[in-house]
Amino acid sequence: MNSNGKFLGFNSNYDDSSVVFMGIPFDGTASFRPGSRFAPESVRSYSHHLETYSPYQDQDIEDISVFDAGDLIIPLGNTKNTLSLIETKTTEILSDGKKIFACGGEHLISYPIVKAYVNRYPNLHVIHIDAHTDLREQYRGEKLSHASVIKLVSQKVNPKKIYQYGIRSGEKEEFVWGRQNTNFFPYSLAKLKNINIAKTTPVYLTLDVDVLDPAYLPGTGTPEPGGVTFNELLEALLSLNGFNIVGADIVELAPDYDSSGASTKATSKLIREIVLLLSN
Repeated sequence: MNSNGKFLGFNSNYDDSSVVFMGIPFDGTASFRPGSRFAPESVRSYSHHLETYSPYQDQDIEDISVFDAGDLIIPLGNTKNTLSLIETKTTEILSDGKKIFACGGEHLISYPIVKAYVNRYPNLHVIHIDAHTDLREQYRGEKLSHASVIKLVSQKVNPKKIYQYGIRSGEKEEFVWGRQNTNFFPYSLAKLKNINIAKTTPVYLTLDVDVLDPAYLPGTGTPEPGGVTFNELLEALLSLNGFNIVGADIVELAPDYDSSGASTKATSKLIREIVLLLSN
């Protein structure tokens, strides 16, 4: 791994850390606007314009032990080898008894991470927050795609253990499959606050930032009108306080499509809040 500086407050060494923050700069299957590979470096830079203290959770990230592992060095242009490398590195970190917070990159990175997590947590449940269903069998002939990531995850995690929120775009067949097979709650995040998961159950959280309306976060690969506000997303995430969140990722920030930097700043703030949830 190489390091391009650390995220604000992620100052622990590896051995002492409980959470490992790992950048995965991969956007090899981006189908509309590439550029999410630049997100990990960008959020690290913008994080230094935040405070380490979260008034929402009354916690400070300097009071927890988070190690910034830098960015995973991946073979750009080789999707299969990239996914294998992500799974291997995730398995290695989990075997050391740590939680992982991955920063993509595109959404396909979630698939190898979840594969490794299921081996360690057979009863893993997945919370998926996104604008898109990501339930395609394939996209333009490619099964390994950001558009099929949750369908791939459903081959490793029982679909009844997958909870999808905020969805507002996808093929008709994806909506039908989601409603029939997963816990499918489109259009808003309101029902996340009443999620029916025991608080001891291991949960993996995957957050695609395009769940936010483009008015709040235009810097993403596939912006989708009709999304939630930043405050609605933050409130939904904070409702997960007290759950057994064993890992998480945040994906699909493409910083170069928002010259104001607001999209990167919003994503950095979400990272701060999620890492505090992981530490609880």
